Amino acid sequence: MPKAMHPYGVLLRPVVTEKSTFLAEQGKYVFAVATRANKLQVKEAVELAFKVQVNDVNVMTVPGKSRRIGKRSSQGPDWKKAIVTLVPGDRIDLFEGV
Repeated sequence: MPKAMHPYGVLLRPVVTEKSTFLAEQGKYVFAVATRANKLQVKEAVELAFKVQVNDVNVMTVPGKSRRIGKRSSQGPDWKKAIVTLVPGDRIDLFEGV
């Protein structure tokens, strides 16, 4: 059985893009999470960090980008993204007034 992750080690950073900003208006927030994290760990970490109730969690692995420097090509690391849907009425104020 895998060792449990600490809740503060699960969430790495918020993902801020046009699409994630649009989703935030609908009560869905996007985070980059640890690659070992599962849905239950993400839910627990968001509820603990932001004092909100999570309704649903969708998790996906995003493939790393291919890069070229001269003749050499390399692959960036894969990373995991989580879209967290909150209970209606709850919200996370990440970038208020920016």
